[in-house]
Amino acid sequence: MSTSRARVSSKATAVISQGDAVIRPSTIPAILRFPLVVTLSLTLSALLYTFAGDYTSGDLAKVSRTLDQWWQVSVLVGWRTFELGLGWFGNYDGYDLASLSLLSHGPPLYLLGSFYDVSPVSVISSLVIDSLTTYIPFRLLRPLSLAHSASTSKYSVNVPNKDIITSNSIQAYTTLLGGAIYAVILFTSYSTFLPVYLVTYFEGIPSIAAAHASSPIAIFPTTFLLGLAAKSFIFTPTVTAAPTTEDAKNAAFNPKTATFSETFWYNVWGYNSRKKVVIKRTATLMLVTGLNTFVQTFVTIEGVEATGAVIYSSVWVAAALVTGFTLGVVGDV
Repeated sequence: MSTSRARVSSKATAVISQGDAVIRPSTIPAILRFPLVVTLSLTLSALLYTFAGDYTSGDLAKVSRTLDQWWQVSVLVGWRTFELGLGWFGNYDGYDLASLSLLSHGPPLYLLGSFYDVSPVSVISSLVIDSLTTYIPFRLLRPLSLAHSASTSKYSVNVPNKDIITSNSIQAYTTLLGGAIYAVILFTSYSTFLPVYLVTYFEGIPSIAAAHASSPIAIFPTTFLLGLAAKSFIFTPTVTAAPTTEDAKNAAFNPKTATFSETFWYNVWGYNSRKKVVIKRTATLMLVTGLNTFVQTFVTIEGVEATGAVIYSSVWVAAALVTGFTLGVVGDV
């Protein structure tokens, strides 16, 4: 009897919570999983881009730099590995990585589609490939988090605020909110400073007419997808974040008896679990969006200067910051 109970206990504890994702035993040694993720992602990306090239008439190749130096290839491969590592060791799941990929790879592709006459088919296919080649390896080697596993089914896992993340109306409103923020910030940049930098630092750019003819309403159909991804990456994990022992310690904090070190860290990082999720994920989104947009514009697009790439990237970093903050406030209500 005790042996049977031990087996049941062993099976019950085989599924444990680590951060905000459920980790199950795998037959693949832990040390090999991340290298396998990188290998799968890079291989799938190469295969899918080769396949898609037959249907996009070489649109991307027409505006791309010739990557004939090792440092250029190394930067792209190294950055992709860093992205995957950030997601893997940050304990993100497949939905998280797909959303982060869409949010960070969307800006340079939007640039190509709006100002470099790259066809919508090429832009969409690239965005789908970039998202799939992060989602598939993670989905194969890591289960979905509890937040992304919740559904209206009676057999669904129980998570905090399940009624919120399974409400179609709330999900729609937060998606619209995120998309609207991106649209307004992009339109504001078009109306103020961005066209000057596009003309000055993007040598050979065919036209900037799209910047002058834009409006928040015209931009919104594109940024709607970014709002959907931001909702999945920031809002859903924030709402489902459960209280931790650190929350209890912070609630019991007494400034009269606390040491200098305890007071310092309480003031720096004494937030509840929801706010910590918002801060971490918004910071991650800003970092990945900024660096990826810079790398993909400066390294891969012919004629783009570093200054122009930095300015263009900063627009999207600002959008990520405002969107993350706003969705965090909504999720913490």
